[in-house]
Amino acid sequence: MTDNATQLHTKLSERTATIGVIGMGYVGLPLAVRAAAQGFRVLGFDVSPERVAQLNAGSSYIGDVTSEDLQAMRANGRLEASNDVTRMAECDLLVICVPTPLNQTRDPDLSYIEAASRDVARSLRQGQLVILESTTYPGTTREVVQPILDSGGLQVGHDYFLAFSPERIDPGQTSSKGFGVDNTPKVVGGVTAACTNLTSAFYRHITSQVVPVSSPDAAELTKLFENIFRAVNIALVNELALLCDRMNLNVWEVIEAAATKPYGFMKFTPGPGLGGHCIPIDPFYLTWKARAYDLTTRFIELAGEINTQMPRHVHDLVVRVLNRQRKALNGATVLLLGVAYKPDVDDYRESPAFKVMDLLAADGANVITCDPHIEHFASHDGQSYQTTPLSDELLAACDCVVIITNHSAFPYQRIVELAPAVVDTRNATRHLSAELRMRVALI
Repeated sequence: MTDNATQLHTKLSERTATIGVIGMGYVGLPLAVRAAAQGFRVLGFDVSPERVAQLNAGSSYIGDVTSEDLQAMRANGRLEASNDVTRMAECDLLVICVPTPLNQTRDPDLSYIEAASRDVARSLRQGQLVILESTTYPGTTREVVQPILDSGGLQVGHDYFLAFSPERIDPGQTSSKGFGVDNTPKVVGGVTAACTNLTSAFYRHITSQVVPVSSPDAAELTKLFENIFRAVNIALVNELALLCDRMNLNVWEVIEAAATKPYGFMKFTPGPGLGGHCIPIDPFYLTWKARAYDLTTRFIELAGEINTQMPRHVHDLVVRVLNRQRKALNGATVLLLGVAYKPDVDDYRESPAFKVMDLLAADGANVITCDPHIEHFASHDGQSYQTTPLSDELLAACDCVVIITNHSAFPYQRIVELAPAVVDTRNATRHLSAELRMRVALI
């Protein structure tokens, strides 16, 4: 072990290392608070002055982090937010947690990773460890981040250290509910053995299990595979839902019956489309990278095609239930219940609600949204919207209600009783009486 590695390992062991977290969003903020709670001094970097001010005031904007926990870390001086990138020189370890979206042609957009890497490179010094957590394609750490950091003349594995450790944040989930930052295993792949060892030493303070792999590429592919596994299986049940619709069978009944098998089956459920920060995006990162190896990932791309059909299927279900009332979609008022991509959170990234809204509005529907967790939101094209509070009057006045997100706060019995028609994309009405269920169109 080099002197730089030995010194950093000692700082990590004694928790005297200063941790920098770049990007204080759904991934970065929970990690920063957890590191501070474990005794490290943490500097959180974000390009948004509003976020920096809010964090330094002890006010959390992420549901998985309470303002009380944030205030406690502020009070003991362990956590500070800043948009001054020159302060990255103060950090012994820097974790990059920035977005990795797709561009308009659905190719990887690494501009945020590249910008963060350039910020790090400007103040990179001997003994620092840089960890990329942002989900990306295999090769990004070595082929994109490392050349930027190497540009200052320091040698990776000797002067500074570099690794990839994929985030595994599930918004709305904490250790008290299931899995949070502190009990979700961390996969770690360093550019060199020293890089892996140092990164593992850090995350052993953060979580209950660290899983080293042979390289950053292996760690990057591990993250993609985890989410592609889900995307492919969701596509399977979505296709089953389309078939059951034509066969006049209840797909939810079939899935629940299959789930009684105690081995060899894992339950997945259909829905109005994919949402969230990972599953709608990650498969495209791998299909894009596979082209460089003259390979077409047909299975993954087919799953993507099926999943992207689901908002259109929801649109068609709305048309069908309106037809039964002798109404047209053009001019109808359609209430979408839920903007968030999953229940009981305020996260609407890549929500299928947007595509459903677009399809319905394109055919002349007056679309209203309701979400108890979200007051204002911006669609994929940047247009701003405001949600409407749910009321008996609103339910009775609309022509069709579509349950997009199965928030526990929604009064489903009241919804079905008052709405002229209901399309349930999440089986949220499953506990209602058989008589009421007769009024519901399931996905």
